[in-house]
Amino acid sequence: MIQRIKGTQDWLNLRLFNFALDQIKKHLTSYNFNQIKTPILEPTELFKRSLGVATDVVSKEMFIIKTHDNKTLRQAQGENYMCLRPEATASTVRAFIENSVVDVPWKVFSWGPMFRYERPQKGRYREFNQINIENIGSSSISNDAELIKMLDRFFHEKLQLQNYALMINFLGSFDDRANYKSVLKKFLESDECAGICETCKVRKDANILRIFDCKNPVCQELYNNAPKMVDHLSAESQKEWRELQQQLELLSVSFVINPKLVRGLDYYNKTVFEFSSNDLGAQNAFCAGGRYDGLVKELGAKQGQPALGAAIGIERLLLLLEPIQDQLPIPQSPKLTVILPVEDEQKMLALLVADELHAQDICAHVMLDGGQVKKMMRKANKMGASYAVIIGEDEQQKHEVTFKNMMTGSEERVKQVDLVDILKN
Repeated sequence: MIQRIKGTQDWLNLRLFNFALDQIKKHLTSYNFNQIKTPILEPTELFKRSLGVATDVVSKEMFIIKTHDNKTLRQAQGENYMCLRPEATASTVRAFIENSVVDVPWKVFSWGPMFRYERPQKGRYREFNQINIENIGSSSISNDAELIKMLDRFFHEKLQLQNYALMINFLGSFDDRANYKSVLKKFLESDECAGICETCKVRKDANILRIFDCKNPVCQELYNNAPKMVDHLSAESQKEWRELQQQLELLSVSFVINPKLVRGLDYYNKTVFEFSSNDLGAQNAFCAGGRYDGLVKELGAKQGQPALGAAIGIERLLLLLEPIQDQLPIPQSPKLTVILPVEDEQKMLALLVADELHAQDICAHVMLDGGQVKKMMRKANKMGASYAVIIGEDEQQKHEVTFKNMMTGSEERVKQVDLVDILKN
């Protein structure tokens, strides 16, 4: 038996998945976001330039496409490798630049699979699905507050989630961030931090802000005394940081300031945030985002654009929704009508009856593999059929069908031409 690749899933029931997706589409549309779609295949260089070559995503987790002869596949133009996209923000920005979008703000969303080579565990897969939300061309910090409020309303009001927390932090301008890295490095090189783990020692030189993502309890205890980013902001950044907090409070959004929240990707500046839940275990963030004002220029645009966005992990979101799905307004599946031809001679008529029902958008299934009526009825029960339409020789001759309500057990002969009206009513 050939099994699926480790870290991937077979989705055999998409009812909850489609509900969550349908709800976020409606919610984002009400905030004037438009849906787009970008390719799964992207140039590797796109993520090297956007995420940073020292990030774990680029250095360890990307799936590089190779040909059958094991040579790395190169694009027809240039020497860039292709990869399966590990995230969607860079792809969205590439699409913005390549398609010469001029009308800003450009408020868009997309959804689809992302790919990262990580050790699979609960809430973390090598192929996972994300909803990606981007607002390119919006400079005011009030846009950050609106985005966070939009997400909080979705989780709390639309999905009825209760046990989650919003954590926020402020990274300031890129100059603020550069100055803070120098301060942080001095702290890490002090005697107080002599006991940090080997991973943090590497990150100290390669991607210093990632030290805050370390899971080592000794390191985390040491970093409680680390200098805070918000204490090293310029006057302008301090003003925006205060405004963000004030506006979130005005919008009745509860939040916790987490000075260790830095988001490990190089393109972030100013606002960063995460929605997390203890119900998810170690991988507890199910939505995260922030501002990335320099990314558009970094990826080759002649003119830079301020921007912000967020991503929602669908698999982690579903883990939160599964225990409360009975409380959610998930649309019910249409009632199924099963058509049972008693003999081979009635199969053609059964197909014609089913064709008429399908033309009227009535959910119907024809049992064409035959067998005894009792056996077919038992199978109809297992299928969850609401109604059964039995066509035997006598019914065929009289242009009738035997109509059975599987929910009440009642049964009657009806004219074949009346069947559609009966099922619709």
